Amino acid sequence: MKNIIFSIAILMASIPAFSTDIVISRQGQFPVGGTTIQRPGTFDPDTFVGWAEQDQAGQSYRCDHAFARYQIPKDVKGLPLVFVHGYGGDGVCWETTPDDRPGFATLLLAKGFPTYVLDLPGRGHASRTSSTVTVEPVADEMFWFDIWRMGIWPEWNEGIQFPKDSLSVSNFFRQMVPDLSNHQLDVPALDAMAKKLGDQILVTHSAGGFPGWIAAMRNPEIKGVASLEPGGFVFPEGEVPEPLPGLTGGLSGVPVPVEQFMELTKKPIIIYFGDYIPENNATTLGGSNWEVRLKMAREFVAAVNHHGGDATLVVLPEIGIRGNSHFLMQELNNDVIANHLTSWLNKKFAKND
Repeated sequence: MKNIIFSIAILMASIPAFSTDIVISRQGQFPVGGTTIQRPGTFDPDTFVGWAEQDQAGQSYRCDHAFARYQIPKDVKGLPLVFVHGYGGDGVCWETTPDDRPGFATLLLAKGFPTYVLDLPGRGHASRTSSTVTVEPVADEMFWFDIWRMGIWPEWNEGIQFPKDSLSVSNFFRQMVPDLSNHQLDVPALDAMAKKLGDQILVTHSAGGFPGWIAAMRNPEIKGVASLEPGGFVFPEGEVPEPLPGLTGGLSGVPVPVEQFMELTKKPIIIYFGDYIPENNATTLGGSNWEVRLKMAREFVAAVNHHGGDATLVVLPEIGIRGNSHFLMQELNNDVIANHLTSWLNKKFAKND
């Protein structure tokens, strides 16, 4: 019995403390959007279902939806935040950290914001898809270590805020999930979320940034966008910057009709970029990949503000917050970044009474 108590004490001591008590009035989960495939014919309850379409006669297959997990604090102080993940993962990246500290969504929940964490179609809990794909075990973790600016394996970038112990690194890469989507479903899923939830603010990351811009242009319910290192950008037709070459293929802005782009000027926007991004002539894949995206972000912010909008670019080391990789919302100082975002949210959006 003493050994059991001692083991429990060690376990509890190893769980990171969270200094803020959170009172949740409601939590749950739901699918959103999607479609239903209906096979022709008449369902025969005596036929064992198989891969052949005739064996599926008269049956249905619900697919291509997103999946949302939500928590509503007792004392709501702001608009709901809808969290959109990037490539290679699902909503878990917002919910926790590799070393089991409170995740970004939890930190914002503690500030009084209802949180809705999405798994986009074809990933995580939303993996029931209409796409025909082959999943292969591609060994690529050292490649992503570079692309996401953690360092050049096995060397870490100096001063990095990522938890560097072996368990945290393992936990981080085990967050990755197969990508079973054709990616044409991301924007419809965000559209469906806007219609279901109503007024909201998108919080996007990486490859989730581009569909976030499209959804924000299409849905008046999306009142603002906070984007962490978005992977792509839109510009008004006739105002697209020159493509930027880079070691990972470079980056081009995507033209959209001016009247659509103007919808972005009606919504406060904040964009965050982390550390270890060269100003010019990057020599690593990760440095080059984000050098061009940071440059394009500057052009995007300038375009939004030129047309009367309210866009802000925050490069963290420029304001004294250093050591962040591409996954800044999961690192040791994620609370500092969450506080910065909270201040912006409180400044730009009043509580709906």
